[in-house]
Amino acid sequence: MVSVSIIIGSESDRELGEQAEALLRELGVSCELKVYSAHRNPGALEEYLDASDALVYIAVAGLSAALPGFIAARTLRPVIGVPKAVKLGGLDALLSIVQMPTGVPVACVGIDAAKNAALLAAEVLALGDEGVRRRLVEYRRRRASRTSSPRT
Repeated sequence: MVSVSIIIGSESDRELGEQAEALLRELGVSCELKVYSAHRNPGALEEYLDASDALVYIAVAGLSAALPGFIAARTLRPVIGVPKAVKLGGLDALLSIVQMPTGVPVACVGIDAAKNAALLAAEVLALGDEGVRRRLVEYRRRRASRTSSPRT
């Protein structure tokens, strides 16, 4: 079983998908990275979702950013959208993701914020997985120690 499925809309989204994948692996979360376009191959995406046992989905998409909504319409599992800056500074993608209609929610992180999507997915999983929770606590501790200045 895969805990998190990271789906990118095209190969041009791979860098963001790999950022999320690397952080999830660092946290010991099983994940996979797939390429499916909601526009160019919706049938293949639907088949993948029907067969998937992922607990959380991360969807990276730019422009019209239909991918997260497409996924959310076909699952009851949490979907986290990552808007990609392609045109309009990524605002087009951001607004497409956050303006989902009532009944088909998609969580949304900041533009190009794939690492935050990975952290949010891990936090969802940590609700029922003590190991993930401990690794998140340690991750935050390490981050805090890198950014805090020593007291004099």
